[in-house]
Amino acid sequence: MTAAVQTPDTRTTIDTAPRPAPRRRMTRAAGTATASNAVMIAIGIAFLVPLLWVVLASFDTEASLSVAWPERFSLGNYAAIWNAETTFRPLGNSLILCGGATVLTMVSAVLCAYPLSRYRFRAKRPLLLTIIFSTGLPITAIMIPVYSMFVQVNLIDSMGGAILFLGASALPYAIFLTKGFMDGVPLEIEESAWTEGSGVLRTLWSVVLPLMRSGLSVATIFTFVSMWGNFFVPFMLLLSPDKLPAAVTLYTFSSQYGQVAYGQLAAFSIFYSLPVVVLYLFLGRNLGQGFAAAGGVKG
Repeated sequence: MTAAVQTPDTRTTIDTAPRPAPRRRMTRAAGTATASNAVMIAIGIAFLVPLLWVVLASFDTEASLSVAWPERFSLGNYAAIWNAETTFRPLGNSLILCGGATVLTMVSAVLCAYPLSRYRFRAKRPLLLTIIFSTGLPITAIMIPVYSMFVQVNLIDSMGGAILFLGASALPYAIFLTKGFMDGVPLEIEESAWTEGSGVLRTLWSVVLPLMRSGLSVATIFTFVSMWGNFFVPFMLLLSPDKLPAAVTLYTFSSQYGQVAYGQLAAFSIFYSLPVVVLYLFLGRNLGQGFAAAGGVKG
């Protein structure tokens, strides 16, 4: 409440309203920031400790589950797994399996997401709801009938069959992600390309996909990482030891007596993580980019 008193010579304003305490607000904000930073540091340490164990244990031939500085740094663990049977062949199988399935999934996702993003039809909403429902369907719930079907069609222990099933199982989530990014591409840019005589596929390849590079990078990384760490599907569909990917051969570091070669397991984990890191570094350059050219339709 403000009361004003005016005189012929002077005008005086008396402010009787309570003023906020800026120092108290600043103290409260500083306390909230400190608490948030403390929580983030604790979460970071929780993620850092296992990574620190992997790095230290890979150089320790006497490694255990505890995080400890090696008494003597050694490359013995790397030398023990530096062979085709233990490391190179499983990693090659993983690259063929997950790489082929990722390419198949992303090509199918783009072709499926384009009509869902650009066209209107009667079955669009039920189809989208079905795709969203499929993203939450646990893969373990359908593996038994899938295994039976693969046996009947003679696709069991087939790398091609495993690629097809991995691609199909990752397709709903890839469509969901790709459609969301494709909705952000302005339709006016496509219409400009159509007036120049470009067809639908040419416009999709030359106009839409370059503008959604960041979205495609995100969808590709998520798809590849989910397949790279998948143990159950190749374990069920692939039987030959020479076809098993690295996610399945990890159990070979455990002996029949329950003993685990922790040092060799840590060294193998370093190699096992490299493809994901390389993919992220390669596609991460496109994150945050891709829509810069969309500003050309404004103004």
